[in-house]
Amino acid sequence: MSEQETEIGEVMTYYANIGVAAIDLTGSVKVGDTIIFRGFTTDMEHKVDSMQIEHESVQEAKAGDQIGIKIPGKVRKNDRVYKK
Repeated sequence: MSEQETEIGEVMTYYANIGVAAIDLTGSVKVGDTIIFRGFTTDMEHKVDSMQIEHESVQEAKAGDQIGIKIPGKVRKNDRVYKK
Protein backbone atom coordinates (compact mmCIF):
# COMPACT_ATOMS: atom_id res chain seq x y z
CA MET A 1 0.00 0.00 0.00
CA SER A 2 1.41 3.37 -0.97
CA GLU A 3 0.91 6.64 0.88
CA GLN A 4 -1.71 7.74 -1.66
CA GLU A 5 -3.86 4.66 -1.05
CA THR A 6 -6.54 4.51 1.63
CA GLU A 7 -8.26 1.30 2.69
CA ILE A 8 -11.99 1.66 2.06
CA GLY A 9 -13.40 -1.83 2.51
CA GLU A 10 -13.33 -5.59 2.18
CA VAL A 11 -14.76 -7.99 -0.39
CA MET A 12 -17.65 -9.95 1.13
CA THR A 13 -18.19 -12.17 -1.91
CA TYR A 14 -17.57 -12.36 -5.64
CA TYR A 15 -20.31 -13.41 -8.06
CA ALA A 16 -18.31 -15.03 -10.87
CA ASN A 17 -21.34 -15.60 -13.11
CA ILE A 18 -21.98 -11.83 -13.38
CA GLY A 19 -18.50 -10.48 -12.52
CA VAL A 20 -19.64 -8.47 -9.50
CA ALA A 21 -17.82 -7.91 -6.21
CA ALA A 22 -19.89 -7.24 -3.08
CA ILE A 23 -17.93 -4.89 -0.82
CA ASP A 24 -18.48 -3.90 2.82
CA LEU A 25 -17.25 -0.29 3.00
CA THR A 26 -15.22 1.22 5.83
CA GLY A 27 -14.61 4.42 3.83
CA SER A 28 -16.22 6.36 0.99
CA VAL A 29 -16.13 5.78 -2.76
CA LYS A 30 -17.75 7.46 -5.75
CA VAL A 31 -18.13 6.82 -9.46
CA GLY A 32 -14.89 7.88 -11.16
CA ASP A 33 -12.62 6.80 -8.27
CA THR A 34 -9.83 4.31 -8.96
CA ILE A 35 -9.88 1.39 -6.53
CA ILE A 36 -7.40 -1.42 -5.96
CA PHE A 37 -8.23 -4.95 -4.82
CA ARG A 38 -5.42 -6.66 -2.88
CA GLY A 39 -5.24 -10.08 -1.31
CA PHE A 40 -3.09 -13.19 -1.09
CA THR A 41 -3.37 -13.78 -4.85
CA THR A 42 -5.18 -10.59 -5.90
CA ASP A 43 -3.74 -7.29 -7.14
CA MET A 44 -6.12 -5.50 -9.50
CA GLU A 45 -6.82 -1.84 -10.22
CA HIS A 46 -10.23 -0.69 -11.50
CA LYS A 47 -11.88 2.66 -12.24
CA VAL A 48 -15.41 2.66 -10.80
CA ASP A 49 -17.85 3.35 -13.63
CA SER A 50 -20.98 2.28 -11.74
CA MET A 51 -22.04 0.77 -8.44
CA GLN A 52 -25.22 -0.32 -6.71
CA ILE A 53 -26.69 -0.47 -3.23
CA GLU A 54 -29.58 -2.95 -2.94
CA HIS A 55 -29.80 -3.18 -6.77
CA GLU A 56 -30.20 0.62 -7.12
CA SER A 57 -27.52 2.59 -8.99
CA VAL A 58 -25.75 5.20 -6.86
CA GLN A 59 -23.06 7.81 -7.56
CA GLU A 60 -21.36 7.51 -4.17
CA ALA A 61 -21.35 5.37 -1.04
CA LYS A 62 -20.02 5.80 2.49
CA ALA A 63 -18.66 3.74 5.38
CA GLY A 64 -21.22 1.17 6.51
CA ASP A 65 -22.74 0.72 3.04
CA GLN A 66 -22.59 -2.58 1.20
CA ILE A 67 -22.08 -2.05 -2.52
CA GLY A 68 -21.88 -4.11 -5.67
CA ILE A 69 -19.37 -3.20 -8.39
CA LYS A 70 -18.91 -4.92 -11.75
CA ILE A 71 -15.21 -5.61 -12.20
CA PRO A 72 -13.06 -7.05 -15.02
CA GLY A 73 -11.38 -9.83 -13.03
CA LYS A 74 -11.81 -12.23 -10.14
CA VAL A 75 -11.46 -11.17 -6.52
CA ARG A 76 -11.85 -13.22 -3.36
CA LYS A 77 -13.68 -12.95 -0.06
CA ASN A 78 -11.66 -10.89 2.45
CA ASP A 79 -9.56 -9.16 -0.24
CA ARG A 80 -8.92 -5.58 0.88
CA VAL A 81 -10.14 -2.65 -1.19
CA TYR A 82 -8.16 0.60 -1.42
CA LYS A 83 -8.87 3.96 -3.05
CA LYS A 84 -6.09 5.75 -4.95
